[in-house]
Amino acid sequence: MRVSFERTGGFAGISKKTTVDTASLPPNEANTLLRLVETADLFRLPEQITSANQQSDRFQYKLTVEDNGRQHTVTVSEAALPVTLRPLIEWLQNIAQKR
Repeated sequence: MRVSFERTGGFAGISKKTTVDTASLPPNEANTLLRLVETADLFRLPEQITSANQQSDRFQYKLTVEDNGRQHTVTVSEAALPVTLRPLIEWLQNIAQKR
């Protein structure tokens, strides 16, 4: 499984990007990523998740997951972030900061 992650927006407008592949991660991290994607039910989420209450300086997240020939991209605003997706976003942000 391969996950591409991009965070844009925020007060400073700094973009963070990273791509992680379970084939190149240590086994415990690969298992964590698989579990987080499954818990988020990412392949069933709509392509766009926005909040009716647009707020400036909020983050925007774009995730693309490729797994077993399937690919799905989700773009979500911070204000509309589903509870099930938050742990995956936090994990990916942590990985992006380390790189």
